Amino acid sequence: MPGIPEWSAEAHIALMGKLNIKRSILSITSPGTHLKAGDFELARQVTKETNDEMAETHRRFPDRFSFFASLPLPDVGGSRQEIDRVRDMEGFCGFALMTNAQGHYLGDELYGPVFEKLNERPTVVFIHPTKCCSIDHPTADKPLPQYPTPMIEYFFDTTRAVVNLLLTQTVTRYTNLTFLVSHCGATLPPLVERVAAFSTILLKGNTKHSSADLKELLKTRFYFDLAGFPFPDLIHGYLRMGDASRLVYGSDYPYTPGAVVESLGKVMDQNVMELFTEDTMASIYSGNAKQLFGS
Repeated sequence: MPGIPEWSAEAHIALMGKLNIKRSILSITSPGTHLKAGDFELARQVTKETNDEMAETHRRFPDRFSFFASLPLPDVGGSRQEIDRVRDMEGFCGFALMTNAQGHYLGDELYGPVFEKLNERPTVVFIHPTKCCSIDHPTADKPLPQYPTPMIEYFFDTTRAVVNLLLTQTVTRYTNLTFLVSHCGATLPPLVERVAAFSTILLKGNTKHSSADLKELLKTRFYFDLAGFPFPDLIHGYLRMGDASRLVYGSDYPYTPGAVVESLGKVMDQNVMELFTEDTMASIYSGNAKQLFGS
């Protein structure tokens, strides 16, 4: 992206007023809070400061903002400490994790102790994409560098992370976790059958997954937000994989500018009205989120 956009709670609340949004959940987006590969001390400091800032925003506007806390992954020890530090803060409602941290994707065995700590309580894990990295190239692997990373690479990285969570048994092992995936499932919907077929080769015994198994996990352990451009096409692929009861609104603001958020909201309204009943629309815009977050 060309740079970090300006943000203020007041401007955010003004946009919420235009869109009839009662409450927003704040989070730190890509690249997360581990900004310099290998500098765990800096990552812990940045993570603490950003989490504290979001908590302070909630304290200033308790009826308008909650937040997903960040973790300094791939720093396992620092992440476990931060989980204990923030999960009882007022306004906390889950953790925002990048799809990968320096090439370690969600589901990596390195993260076992972190997921064990997360799993100690019912917890929402919000998955947001970041640039593709590998362990051998922990800063970036960027094919087609002439295009902005979020255009297509974010969708691919989301799919990598979710597939890895499923095939490493992370989803089935940590039953207290509910996952929230950005961008209506990204490129996952057309790949479910393919992933299931390969799982019969990659996995052994009762760990193999049919496409029905994967779809059941996606319908019961995952929610999906509608940020980005899910309409008019992507939503139909999602509905082959999931259902409307797991959809929630998302905006990508402020990286998606306020005027564009408003425009996309109109497109969303039109398409949602064409696809769903009034009751289902109400669930997508508020009811499903209340079910997910318990309020």
